[in-house]
Amino acid sequence: MTRQQQAADPGALDPVPLDPRGAPVPRYGVGSLADLLPAVAAGLGVPGMTSDLALPPADRVCVFLVDGMGWEALRAHPELAPFLTSLLPGSAAGTGEPITSGFPSTTAVSLASVGTGLPPGAHGLAGYRVLNPATGALMHQLRWEPWTDPHLWQPYPTVFQQTQAAGIETSQVSAPFFEHTPLTKVALSGGTFLGRLDAGERMDLAARRLAAADRTLVYTYYAELDSHGHRYGMDSPEWRNQLRRVDELAQRLAEQLPPRAALYITADHGMVDVPFTDAARFDFDEDWELSAGVAVLGGEGRARHLYAVPGAAADVHAVWREVLAEDAWVATRDEAIALGWFGPHGTVEPRVRGRIGDVVVAMTGRAAVVACRTEPKESALIGMHGSVTSAEQLVPLLDVRT
Repeated sequence: MTRQQQAADPGALDPVPLDPRGAPVPRYGVGSLADLLPAVAAGLGVPGMTSDLALPPADRVCVFLVDGMGWEALRAHPELAPFLTSLLPGSAAGTGEPITSGFPSTTAVSLASVGTGLPPGAHGLAGYRVLNPATGALMHQLRWEPWTDPHLWQPYPTVFQQTQAAGIETSQVSAPFFEHTPLTKVALSGGTFLGRLDAGERMDLAARRLAAADRTLVYTYYAELDSHGHRYGMDSPEWRNQLRRVDELAQRLAEQLPPRAALYITADHGMVDVPFTDAARFDFDEDWELSAGVAVLGGEGRARHLYAVPGAAADVHAVWREVLAEDAWVATRDEAIALGWFGPHGTVEPRVRGRIGDVVVAMTGRAAVVACRTEPKESALIGMHGSVTSAEQLVPLLDVRT
């Protein structure tokens, strides 16, 4: 369905496709975060850039990524975000649509997909924590611990680098402490990094950078909606106030767009609140059935990578399917790859394959597998994400054009 067709029929949103076991599959290649910047760069005339995500070309493009702003949560709170709501289908100017995040639906994975234009199975950031086959250690891809050479872990150039090389003025406007992080290097580097602590100043600076040349690409980012969702939950005054703030920032940026510009507002994932009940939180550290045969527990509460003791992978798969029953989709590594969770057929590279768990677990509903002793901070979170449910997978792609 094209954006124009959807605008004419706002109730006819394309559903997220399902794999044979009923789990949603990201729309890699036609409508995922990995397709956004290649589509933008193609419209800017960057050589070699193509995308099946059709976006009208513009001379100046800004991508504003809001961490944790799911499509479903945004649509559920029109009173908190009147400007963003005016860009949704069904409103007078609304041509916005949902696209999918990718799997796992978590920040490090999604930012790498955005920046490289590749699915996780190609760029290699395959989860929150994944095993480094070369060392046997869990690699925390958001904090980049333990230290791993960034360009060996993710060897591809970013779309920003390719856009700058094509003569288009390229900028990232974000919080200063992101400038030198390994994740920024492998996912978002290229062009000029401009750090500002105040979010309003970031919007103003992004608008100025858009107008600084005849052809420009600007990326800017806001993290606090996600952090407040994790800490307080989405059913909290703190989260609601952050959504109001996001709406103000988006409108502030949109009102300063120069001529011949397009602003795309999107997110890296959605979120769900997980109740503090035994029925919703399965504690790996206290459940002998779930821990049996698992040498290393990776991923996060809503999306787990299980690295089995040699010879135990089949038993781990069977037990987790039985224990979690209707609370998760549980797949072997081969099944998860074949189902397209990490990218279309043939895109999971050999160097990435070993980073994926012997068993991959994607939670349904509002359940999570926590580890209260070994992951105390993550296990205490209210809002979580990572799985393939529509609440986590669907993110907005809203646009404003001048």
